[in-house]
Amino acid sequence: MPLELQNLTGGYTAVPIVQDINLTLQTGEWLSLVGANGSGKSTILKLLSRILSPQQGTVLLDGKAIHTQPPNLVAQKLALLPQQQTLPAGLTVRQLVSLGRTPHQPWWQWELNAEDRQQVEAAIKKTQLQKLSDRLVEELSGGERQRAFLALALAQKPKVLLLDEPTTYLDINYQLQLLELLKDLNQQQELTIVTVLHELNLAARYSSRIALLKQGHLWEVGAPETVLTPDNIAQVFGVESVIIHTPIGLQVCAIAAV
Repeated sequence: MPLELQNLTGGYTAVPIVQDINLTLQTGEWLSLVGANGSGKSTILKLLSRILSPQQGTVLLDGKAIHTQPPNLVAQKLALLPQQQTLPAGLTVRQLVSLGRTPHQPWWQWELNAEDRQQVEAAIKKTQLQKLSDRLVEELSGGERQRAFLALALAQKPKVLLLDEPTTYLDINYQLQLLELLKDLNQQQELTIVTVLHELNLAARYSSRIALLKQGHLWEVGAPETVLTPDNIAQVFGVESVIIHTPIGLQVCAIAAV
């Protein structure tokens, strides 16, 4: 169990946004957090990535509480791809990806060693950025930029990858490219993935399990076909829907607001 949430409660002020969240992820699982705006999806991801400290409860990574461990040790096992990245001026793709090796380096080491260089090149290859590796990050398209920051996260060589709305601002072609790439990493390398997704049909298509959130509480967790029911969707999103079975699995067709 690489990641475990025990009675996790937290937020941005004294008033918690999420309360008493209990979840366990298995190695190689893909869990998507879905829910209406303000339900606490991104807050949970910030608690998992140490951006926020919990008001109560614990996040365990390989059995150890992440908020009491040194940041570099956590970063060797857990990586975050945020929704909005800060664009570094003047950095090439390779230089950006090289920053992912920082958690593995002692403070006095400035140059990449052979292992670091190997991991950087592997991350660039996995994200199909070989031809763009010497380009400036600021010159890339939205989809290319997202892959560059994904390569940065992969260079950390994490066991768990957290992604906050990774398909935001991407057209449907780039959305599918990115999610298919994540699917390959998930299946071939048993990379454990946690995504926050607004698009229910993408969550249903790619996730092993879905955690449905409502007003900061865990409404239901399970396989997409178990969780994404017309009743749950009406209760959580206030939308009447029908479930359609397609060659890529179930898909949700929203009909009207309840």
